[in-house]
Amino acid sequence: MSTTLGVPRPDQAAYMLRAAAGHTGRAYKQRLLEALDIETGLTVLDVGCGPGTDLPALAERVGETGTVIGVDRDPAMLEQARARTAELRRVEVREGDAHTLPVEPGTVDRAKVDRVLMHVAEPSGVLAELRRATRPGARIGLAEPDWDTLVVDSEDLDTSRAFTRFTTAEVVRHATIGRRLARLAGRAGFRVEDVSAVTPVFLDFREADHMLGLGRNLQKAIDGGHIDPARGRDWFAGLSEGPFYASFTLISVVCAR
Repeated sequence: MSTTLGVPRPDQAAYMLRAAAGHTGRAYKQRLLEALDIETGLTVLDVGCGPGTDLPALAERVGETGTVIGVDRDPAMLEQARARTAELRRVEVREGDAHTLPVEPGTVDRAKVDRVLMHVAEPSGVLAELRRATRPGARIGLAEPDWDTLVVDSEDLDTSRAFTRFTTAEVVRHATIGRRLARLAGRAGFRVEDVSAVTPVFLDFREADHMLGLGRNLQKAIDGGHIDPARGRDWFAGLSEGPFYASFTLISVVCAR
């Protein structure tokens, strides 16, 4: 069904690159990489590497004697990741599913899963695969949003709350995976060493519409009978007039094998 509110659904690769390039994206990614303590010569796995946004930074850390493996199942993402790392001989981009990682057991020293578990069929299955793939002593970094914490400021508070409920119930597969990360990692047999959270804040309506899907998800909510059409359109129009505020919580977990 065509979208009549907000910006169209963006190209997924362009969306991921834009999210990573923002201030909050750069900051939490940097903290996650530092917490992984990646050393020269290690083998590092990036599960759901997308267009290869983080592969060059990982390759720089492992040096000439290490290996970086990026895994994704989307052919378009794989194509971009391979193009982005074509000159980096220590980077391997492999097609595969997060539930059946294309790596040998016990061969990975460091691994990261960044905003992937909210989309997969079974997050606990992916974590079990990570345990199979990693060596004893390996470190793993996980980062996921908690979409229950999405807040959008509006005088029509009920519609803002209805929008968040629709997002968590209908739009995102595992909307509360962020708060569950530490618990699931512990159950998978990892030792949780650090849990932290950041709050990305959006003050620009157009940026929020692009990154949070305000208009396109509102249209889905209206089409599905979750939000009254007239009230929803008034809510969206009011957001565009500003001042604007929206935020959510992004949780990061660092654990050890």
